[in-house]
Amino acid sequence: MAIEIRETFSVEAPIERVWAFVMDPHMVVACMPGAELTKVVDERTFLGSVSVKVGAITTSYNGKVTFTQIDEETYSVEMTAEGTETGGGTAKGMMSSRLAKLTGGETEIVAEASVDLTGRIMQVGRGMIQGVSHQLFLQFVACAKERLESPEAEGGAPELKPAEPISIVPLVLKTIWSGIAGFFRRLFGRGGDAG
Repeated sequence: MAIEIRETFSVEAPIERVWAFVMDPHMVVACMPGAELTKVVDERTFLGSVSVKVGAITTSYNGKVTFTQIDEETYSVEMTAEGTETGGGTAKGMMSSRLAKLTGGETEIVAEASVDLTGRIMQVGRGMIQGVSHQLFLQFVACAKERLESPEAEGGAPELKPAEPISIVPLVLKTIWSGIAGFFRRLFGRGGDAG
């Protein structure tokens, strides 16, 4: 099942600093829930894992990310990723990121991905995975903004901590609640001046 993801956010930091963050696998992985960098093969190839917890079941994907195109002039990067679940499922995808300078010294980041998933994780369905992916992205954005916008962001290595499995249940509940809340907002928003 193919999942399409497109997200945009901005950071109050100069584009050069954001670019350095995007190109540093240690920094990126430190902000990705459940992810761990296990080996830097070379400057374009990285090995890692992602752990996902669904209820009482924890599954892990081990895989490889490869930068296929890096354009420092346009601040854009493309990469491929492939991984294998311990239970036999697979994940393959293509991702791209583009940075743009905004007024006031901010930087806009546009991230796009197309991921093809198989395995146990697919039991929750495409819509739920899209919603959970968005919630995970929001967690990544919050971490990235905290690191890039803090006064200490001018330098220094990130504080690395052991990766904990992504707990899907709270994210699923949050996704469902967002859908229900949106439905009622639309319903009552059209209700006009009742009462």
